[in-house]
Amino acid sequence: MTKKRKHQEDFQKVKLKVGKKKPKLENATDTTFKTKTIQIPEQLKEDGLLTAQNRKLNIKDLLSQMHHYSPGVKQNALLGLKELLSQYPFIIDAHLSNIISEVAAVFTDKDAGVRGAAVHLLQFLASKIRAEQIAPFFPLVSAHLSSAMTHISVGIQEDSLKVLDVLLEAYPALLTDRSVILLKNFVELISHQQLSKRLKSREKLSWMLSVNPNRRVTSQQWRLNVLIRLKKFLQAVVDGSNEIEDEGLQEQKDSPHSGRNPICISWKVHANNQQHIQLYENGGLRPKINSSFRLRSLASVMDSAEKGLSSAENLKGFIEIIIPLLIECWIEASPAQSAPILGNLLESDSQQLMQQVLSIIHLLWKLTKRQDETYKMEVWLRMNYLVDFKHHFMRSFPYYLQETVRHKKKDSWKGNKCCMTPSNSVDHLLLNLTLCDIMVSLASASTLQADSGWLDMIRKFVTDTLQDGSRLNSKQVNRLLGVTWRLMQIQQNKVATEPLIKAVYTLYQQRNLLLPVRTLLLKFFSRVYQKEDLRTQRIRSRSKVLSRWLAGLPQQLALLGLRNPELSNQLIDIIHSAASRSNKELLQSLQATADQIYDPLDGTLVLLPAEAQRRLVQLVYFLPCLPASLLACLSRCCIMGRMSSELAATLIGILRMRSSFAGWKCQVQDNSVNDVDYFSFLFSTLIGFSREELTSLQGLRGKPHISQTQLSPVRLYLTDLDQFLHHWAVTEVGLVVIPDSTAGSVLCAINKLLDQACILSENLHKFLASCCYSLLYFLLTLDKEDAEHVQKRDMLWGSCISALALLPRLLRVMLQSLQVSRICREELPVVAQLLRLLMQHGQLRSHMMTNEFLVQQIIKDIMTLKSGEVQEQWLTDLHYCFNIYLASHPQGPGPINTVY
Repeated sequence: MTKKRKHQEDFQKVKLKVGKKKPKLENATDTTFKTKTIQIPEQLKEDGLLTAQNRKLNIKDLLSQMHHYSPGVKQNALLGLKELLSQYPFIIDAHLSNIISEVAAVFTDKDAGVRGAAVHLLQFLASKIRAEQIAPFFPLVSAHLSSAMTHISVGIQEDSLKVLDVLLEAYPALLTDRSVILLKNFVELISHQQLSKRLKSREKLSWMLSVNPNRRVTSQQWRLNVLIRLKKFLQAVVDGSNEIEDEGLQEQKDSPHSGRNPICISWKVHANNQQHIQLYENGGLRPKINSSFRLRSLASVMDSAEKGLSSAENLKGFIEIIIPLLIECWIEASPAQSAPILGNLLESDSQQLMQQVLSIIHLLWKLTKRQDETYKMEVWLRMNYLVDFKHHFMRSFPYYLQETVRHKKKDSWKGNKCCMTPSNSVDHLLLNLTLCDIMVSLASASTLQADSGWLDMIRKFVTDTLQDGSRLNSKQVNRLLGVTWRLMQIQQNKVATEPLIKAVYTLYQQRNLLLPVRTLLLKFFSRVYQKEDLRTQRIRSRSKVLSRWLAGLPQQLALLGLRNPELSNQLIDIIHSAASRSNKELLQSLQATADQIYDPLDGTLVLLPAEAQRRLVQLVYFLPCLPASLLACLSRCCIMGRMSSELAATLIGILRMRSSFAGWKCQVQDNSVNDVDYFSFLFSTLIGFSREELTSLQGLRGKPHISQTQLSPVRLYLTDLDQFLHHWAVTEVGLVVIPDSTAGSVLCAINKLLDQACILSENLHKFLASCCYSLLYFLLTLDKEDAEHVQKRDMLWGSCISALALLPRLLRVMLQSLQVSRICREELPVVAQLLRLLMQHGQLRSHMMTNEFLVQQIIKDIMTLKSGEVQEQWLTDLHYCFNIYLASHPQGPGPINTVY
């Protein structure tokens, strides 16, 4: 085969015919395939949520438009962000970093509309983002804020204050952590640096108030706006401190360090080992650290710049810069500068600026008191600023707010359209009180003579304001009482303090005072009383006004009732504190109003909650006298269920401690509790009815109140369930100590009412045996010269012997309870004498013979305890009686009547 033919076979051309299908090529691709859809609903749902409703832009599109050159696009992007995030708040957590960085970047945007939209969006985000969430990104926000506050553009500076307002409201703690930089920014907003011409070097720069004619507001209004924000910032710094300030009468805020929780101990529960008492706050297995001190590691040591105003060096430096500027602002707004004729009358704008100046100084003074070396700081402040303060601040003191009276027609005012008159409003009081607070903090007892001039001005102003203070609010009263307390500490003699206390008492006597005002006044008087009580020779220097105030507290408590439980609790605490100190005037007043306070129908005791009732019951212990009428009221309170059974038991215990049965080694107060009245109270409370009620019950007959049977002489009065349960609880808790007459009466009732066929329970046998032995022990140890108790002897002895003769089981239980090993040696002769008398008694001899083994065991135990000692006569007599009456088994009981 030739090469030409072979080539033709390899590349042979296929001939196509008309009407026939074209054959498929060998390397043709098969394009037939099948498809199936994959659906991801959540992904599609999220993709739909990421778009805004109006413009269908998602979060990424909106954030990317924040970099657009057009102000309109950026403003629309900010509005779209707010709309999107308000509809789908969960997007904030996923894109928090990008949102914060983009919003903060436009704080310094040139367009005012963009900055306004950014402030609105920031305000919206602040309500959705917690402090711990934004904390990692807050340095970036703070940097953009500082850039806006120091920007050359006036509009950006003004809008930076709006951003500052939002951050101060939402994140004050995060903002105050960067106080060093922000405080410098505040200073630069109202002033500029200038090299002092007196200094040859540039070591120290002075600051001067700046004036910018390009602002939309006046320079004074601009400074007012900046100082308002500076005051808020310093207030946040003060509030963020954990130190407890001592400013006279400051209201304590709710914080974990503001108070200590008292330990409530139930001695009954503790005696059963069911309550653990933790004496120390940080003790126990799991200590609870509750301290104002903080431990820090060496790695976290901060320099003075990072400490902020908590550093004395930084605080002094800021005071040296800001105080001269504040004095310049004061001079511009002072009445002597604006209108010398008006004297101390202020316009509204001037009053606001001066108020901010004083408020900032007052906050700085608070921060100085929290330094380690407070005394040195106070000396430094007095040396540097007292002269300027006296010259500028006190020159026109006190200040009043003037009001404008416009006239429609021209008249005798010679063309003046308005006249200035002192306003009756109390708005000016806060300005004057802040000034007083600042000035008195610079004075002390050692500088009293040098400062007497302006201190007398302040003292007169405070006294006049207190005497005419019916329209004061709590903030003004708080500041006013703080100044009053400081004045009393500076000059502590009675001549100076008595007028101040009298002025406060005049305000206290005003009717319809607000609860916060009344509370502040109570705290002030309580603190003054405690301070006075600690002084030496306090009887000579005691304030008559303070004694009058204390004497009026019980009557106020009785009249207040349930109208204001919070105020009632405060009154009870003060009364309890003074009563525990044996204040004569208060105890006399408390005694006079006790019947009203403890009235069972509408008294303070039955109206207040349980905790207040407990405090009122404790006050019973301090009453000088407990007459029968008061005890009857207290008994009715227990019987009627107006107090709990535990509280009723506490009351019984208190009255017993006040009675002659408490076992005091020293002589108790004469005529404090009469024995008859005490027993009457005790029986009425334990029975559940008073003597008069029991007398009236004797006339009742038939159902439904009386249950009666012909086989029993005792008739039952049927009480309702609530009364029954309450009285049962009182009886169970209260029957720990019972009178001798009660124990004797119970045994006497058993002798008369018990049926021989009745079988008593074991618990009742133990109770009756305890009563029996207690009475017999009392009779055997009775002093024969005690004529009062000797008269009880025959009645109690007869009831005990009758019960033991009637119930042989009772005698056996009593003998079983005579465990000699548990008693002291002094009681052994008493037990021996009791056994001799029981063996000698004719009615009990057969029962004693039945219990011969028990008696023999008791005698052996006594011999064991007395082994090795000289045998005493009482032990010889015991052996003799046992051998005569029990061991020899005499025939039949003889008619022996034992006389002891």
